[in-house]
Amino acid sequence: MGKRYAVIGAGGSFGQTTCDYILKKASCDRMLAVGRNIQKPEAFSLNVGKNDDRYSYYAYHITHELDLLLELFDREKPQIIINYAAQGEGAVSWKHSWRFFETNSMALAKLAEELGKRDYLERFIQIGTSELYGSVMSPSKEGDPIRPSSPYAASKAAFDLYLESMYKFCNFPMNIIRPSNSYCPGQLLHRIIPKTIVSVLKGEKVPLHGGGNAKKSYIHARDLARAISLVAEKGPLGTIYNVGPQEPTAIKDLVALVADVMGKKFEEVCDIVGDRLGQDGCYWLDSSAIKKDVGWEPIITLREGIEEMVDWVKEYQDQLVDWPTEYRLRA
Repeated sequence: MGKRYAVIGAGGSFGQTTCDYILKKASCDRMLAVGRNIQKPEAFSLNVGKNDDRYSYYAYHITHELDLLLELFDREKPQIIINYAAQGEGAVSWKHSWRFFETNSMALAKLAEELGKRDYLERFIQIGTSELYGSVMSPSKEGDPIRPSSPYAASKAAFDLYLESMYKFCNFPMNIIRPSNSYCPGQLLHRIIPKTIVSVLKGEKVPLHGGGNAKKSYIHARDLARAISLVAEKGPLGTIYNVGPQEPTAIKDLVALVADVMGKKFEEVCDIVGDRLGQDGCYWLDSSAIKKDVGWEPIITLREGIEEMVDWVKEYQDQLVDWPTEYRLRA
């Protein structure tokens, strides 16, 4: 018999990809997809769950409509709840920092406290971030010190620590997955991969902060979804897992790869601009624990993923060309 799942933050591309993967690959009887807004146009929703009676989408805001969300859960009784909901984007979190803590820490703490009273919950999987380790010179392990260098990362770290204490002292059934930078079709265009692709197609250049020397690890959201599914199926409760590739990639090398896939030269697609406040030099994860426990490792190469992203942008170019390419902090 399949499980009943809920994915919070399913209005975003990573949440959608997880819904799609679980519907297709896992033993799933019911999928509740929850986002803060109505579903986006097809270019971003990608018709996930269309014509699948197991899937339903609900527009509930976790900060302002927690009561409605809990009413939904009490009706449907999801056994596995996966949370992506967050105010993201560390670079802009220095302004209105309280908004990041309001959602990423306070609202989620309220949710977890309430879920701890529900006997239908078997597992809560929080999608964290690699940014809370700060800039590193070698791969971060799950037990390494937390050194967040932005309000965003600090707000994510606060809820991680709360969940750890909830598990230790209240037996709250949780896991935390800390992925590297994810990407996939449907991603909003302020992220570096889709932003570069759209800029190339429009004949514009993408700004490369600090020369693109910062290194980050990139993982396709389908690989992340597979990690989540494996942890949901057989990961020990209370465990934290890093999820990322073996090596980081400099942002300038990432942009160069996008340019190469699109038949362009690096210097044709970008302009060098000043660095961002609080920009970490390197995000890099040691993902050996999740490989050991549940057998996960990434299978989609960065080039394969970028080729898929280029195909997606070209397919929906008419819809995407006028979509904002800068991050907007929303309620």
